[in-house]
Amino acid sequence: MPRGTALANAAKSRLHSAIEHVALFVRTIGLVRASTKIGLANLAYNMQRRVRLGRRTAPA
Repeated sequence: MPRGTALANAAKSRLHSAIEHVALFVRTIGLVRASTKIGLANLAYNMQRRVRLGRRTAPA
């Protein structure tokens, strides 16, 4: 793998590891409802986390 690609992957991995994790207790009846609830919670969490990370890494 070229060095530039490896560096780009490393930067993306740091961002993804900081964003993509959600702990959620789901109490619903049905797989579709549970999947939807988890998906929406994950989306909302990731959006909030990305905003926070963007503020922290934005140039002053």
